[in-house]
Amino acid sequence: MLTDAEIAKFWSAASAERAEFGALVKLLLLTGCRLNEVAGMTSGELSDDRMTWSIPGARTKNGRPHLVPLAPLAQQILGNVRETDTAAGQSYIFSTTDGISHVSGWSKIKARMDDRMKIPHWRLHDLRRTAATGMAEIGIAPHIVEAALNHISGAKAGVAGVYNRAQYSAEKKAALARWAQHVSGVIDGGVANVVPLGNRRR
Repeated sequence: MLTDAEIAKFWSAASAERAEFGALVKLLLLTGCRLNEVAGMTSGELSDDRMTWSIPGARTKNGRPHLVPLAPLAQQILGNVRETDTAAGQSYIFSTTDGISHVSGWSKIKARMDDRMKIPHWRLHDLRRTAATGMAEIGIAPHIVEAALNHISGAKAGVAGVYNRAQYSAEKKAALARWAQHVSGVIDGGVANVVPLGNRRR
């Protein structure tokens, strides 16, 4: 996972990319979603006010639909990406082909970011780990972190998952907003503006 100092370097490197690329990787960190899920985001998956993102089960690793509440920072980032209007409501958000196909070429993007970040041995999937661990460190309960990441284990695994059908919608929204606030504090001033619960420090 990335430390707070590395998150700041990551954000700076992402900001140096063209909007379609930079916004995409920033949302990996803010939402904890997988690369293919964010890259394949379409305009039809976003609510009209762009406050929520509905990922159909066909596009998630576990086959379960995932509703992602978008924190204000995530909404702001999406607002900076040029909108396209191909295939009425189904154009890709992150595209260099006017919405026809989503961006790709991750090895080249990663190589450019590596040159700026100077952080060895990290992967784009580490952003999901960073979001999960970061939320836990600022006091988000494990089962809410799992719900926010659409991850089936722990409270939702096996028999427990059969009986626990709670979606934790309000808790997910609060958790992702709190995590975005933490990230915002890190990138704005180098010090998070969310006080972690407990004694764990990074």
